[in-house]
Amino acid sequence: MFSAGAALVAGLLLRLWFLRHYSLVTGDSLLYGEIAKNWLLHGIYGFTDTNAAGATTIRPTLIRLPGYPLFLAACFRIFGMEHYRAVLRVQAVVDLLTCALAGLTVRWLFGVRAALAVLWLAALCPFTANYAAAPLTETLTLNAMALVFYAFLRWQQAGCGLGRWFWIMGAALAWSILLRPEQGLLTAAVLPAVWVAARRAHWLNLNFRRTMLSVVLAALCAVLPLAPWTARNWSTFHVFQPLAPRDAVNPGELDPIGFNRWFRSWGMEYESTEEVYWNYGGFPVLLSDLPTRAFDADSPAATAALQAQTASLLAGYNKTMAVTPQIDARFGVLAAQRIRAHPVLYHAGLPFARVVDMLLRPRTELLPTPLDWWRWRVYRGQTLFAGGYAALDLAYLVLGIAGFLAWKRRRWSPVNRSNYAPLALAMLATILLRLALLLTLDNSEPRYTLELFPVLFVFAGALFARRPSPDAR
Repeated sequence: MFSAGAALVAGLLLRLWFLRHYSLVTGDSLLYGEIAKNWLLHGIYGFTDTNAAGATTIRPTLIRLPGYPLFLAACFRIFGMEHYRAVLRVQAVVDLLTCALAGLTVRWLFGVRAALAVLWLAALCPFTANYAAAPLTETLTLNAMALVFYAFLRWQQAGCGLGRWFWIMGAALAWSILLRPEQGLLTAAVLPAVWVAARRAHWLNLNFRRTMLSVVLAALCAVLPLAPWTARNWSTFHVFQPLAPRDAVNPGELDPIGFNRWFRSWGMEYESTEEVYWNYGGFPVLLSDLPTRAFDADSPAATAALQAQTASLLAGYNKTMAVTPQIDARFGVLAAQRIRAHPVLYHAGLPFARVVDMLLRPRTELLPTPLDWWRWRVYRGQTLFAGGYAALDLAYLVLGIAGFLAWKRRRWSPVNRSNYAPLALAMLATILLRLALLLTLDNSEPRYTLELFPVLFVFAGALFARRPSPDAR
């Protein structure tokens, strides 16, 4: 009844249900799709521009790494141009493979019973399943992470040599970076663990050169695929850009630094991201969509003056809804005033609040749930649903944390004599590095914490492990 096959079937049904009822092809999905289409049809990695006369040109871009467009191009070639339904079906299968990899990792670490429990947890996780129904990088990124950790485990079991699992691990690290630029943090977390594991394996014969070779080769595997991309960016734009730029702007385009700093001086919750941050540069930004803390000052008179200054600035922007150096400079002046008035809030309080919001708010951003779901008198059903979703999200976080602590208490080897401290610490470092990166972001997006789930699944497995035998101790 609770077999692995049943878990995978249940997981597939859940993903197909999301695909049928809540598939979403918009925003970033269309950007990736346009790049893939132009790459296939015209050999140009870029966007289509149409002038006033109706003529079209293709403008090269570097704001997105080539991993996901490459995946879309392959799907378009096989299933038909812009056949997004087929893409989502492939992603559903990929996400199930992620669940299977998590289960297999736990199987080697904690035994069959724990593996089965984790497989069910992963297969029925609605948060990861929901993203399989959107053409975005998350599903493939989670799969690459799960493969990295599984390959690392098998590599360590095989004696830390340069066998197939080492090269699979390196390829998965490279693919992860090609999908999302911040996945370089995954490599940064894994390389020290490679050193520790190889050092332990080669300790008896003191073969330190072989240990260093393992680390160097793993690093080269991760970064070498970026060489063609970096060369292309230098040839096309004459800039050294091995990854995608932080603010997703092409060389020569205006980087809205002033607006971003202003938003960062008060932005905290996801609804402000949707209503203000994403609207800037093409849609109106309304004063009524700003929370009161956007006008906070030391006195009522100063607050009123700041609100009037903000209203005037937004009115000027809303006339054309264009990002100009003059408008952005005015946002920069406003941001500087707010930062001087609240330096601790800007540098510490708000970044921490944004990370908490990304971790704990209901993961309903791909569902038709209102942004102000907490208004009980207006959205009773939606409030109950969102509250339940938030509780489920918290449950996964608690299971992961409790599992990590249980694994630590068993000295990283609950089932056999092997010690998997390097793997455990690499997974923990992945979480900590990602949270540290999220502290630097301007806006709150819950999907940026979705990459924690492959680690949480494996950590949770320790809670279902059988007790170690006396021999294992």
